Amino acid sequence: MHLLYSHYLTTNPSDFLDRLLKALVDFQPGLFFDINSLVMNTLLIACFFALNLFLMPWSVADDENSSSKVQNDIGQSVIRLDTEARKLSGIETLILRPASRFAEFTAYGKAINIHPLLALRNRYLLALTERSSAKAKFRQAEQNINRQQDLYRHGVSSKRNLQEQQAQWQSYKAQVDATDFQSKAIIDEALISWGKELTNWAISNDSKKFDAFLSGRQTLLQITLPANKHLPDTIQTIYIEASGNRSKAHKAELISMATRIESAAQGESYYFRTGDKDIITGMNVTAWIPEQNEQMTGVIIPKSALIWYMDQAFVYLKTAEDTFSRRTLEHYSASADGYFIPDGIKPGEQIVTKGAQMLLSEELRGQIPSEDDD
Repeated sequence: MHLLYSHYLTTNPSDFLDRLLKALVDFQPGLFFDINSLVMNTLLIACFFALNLFLMPWSVADDENSSSKVQNDIGQSVIRLDTEARKLSGIETLILRPASRFAEFTAYGKAINIHPLLALRNRYLLALTERSSAKAKFRQAEQNINRQQDLYRHGVSSKRNLQEQQAQWQSYKAQVDATDFQSKAIIDEALISWGKELTNWAISNDSKKFDAFLSGRQTLLQITLPANKHLPDTIQTIYIEASGNRSKAHKAELISMATRIESAAQGESYYFRTGDKDIITGMNVTAWIPEQNEQMTGVIIPKSALIWYMDQAFVYLKTAEDTFSRRTLEHYSASADGYFIPDGIKPGEQIVTKGAQMLLSEELRGQIPSEDDD
């Protein structure tokens, strides 16, 4: 019984007294009891009421000495945690450093099929083979006609033989001219359809760049800009991703301006190449393109620092040794190493990288009105 009393007195004295009083009230010694029992019961009840009044401040003090407090400071909620609470919560912070990046705009494109260009390449190589064969025959015909002319001048060969050899020479020359024309026509078709750079890659004898497409190491992209945007001359690299997630974007390198538009957009169109293995032919991609003349300064925060509540993005900043403040993010953009914040947070501030969700829960709990509040 002593252990039971000690437990209730130390953990919840108010509940202990309530239970004890109920036991006394329910206690019925019978119809025949003496006056001493009545006096004793009355004295016990009075003692327990006095004890209850004595122990009530303990319970109030326990609520007031909570490990965390939430208060409002100029429109921002501030959470105060004592040393023990900070250790238990496992909060980690990071001092933010200045960062800069160029402003970006979004464009869209597609990983395009190179089979039509490959077909032009094969036709061109076949035309080169036919041209080589025709030139070989033409050179042989030139040698034969020279020999026939010498024989005719010395009266060894007839004029008819010389004329036959001249006709054959003209036929082989026509074949050479035809293959030259055919090769040029294929090149012109490729230039119209694919532009100078890709055409050179396709028909070059040293076509390592084109072979990268054939082997799958590179994928050809066509990116079309919004109608009011222009690709700066100094931009050679953009970032692309199939799902539209900026933080997962990979680099793509500029090849040349496209000669035709493959989408409904009416802006400039460009060919790029990427080594991203997740991009395959036919996929639509999102592209992020820097605007060369608009450099922004700010900070980069880790992905783990950003939390969402009520459709708004927040972070928690450590404002003192034992205080943390929630900060709303109005502008932010994803990057490969987190989120770029151009305003609202300054370099040198400490951002919570671990434990932000716990701080939000603590803040919301502290906003619940007490039962004693009117």
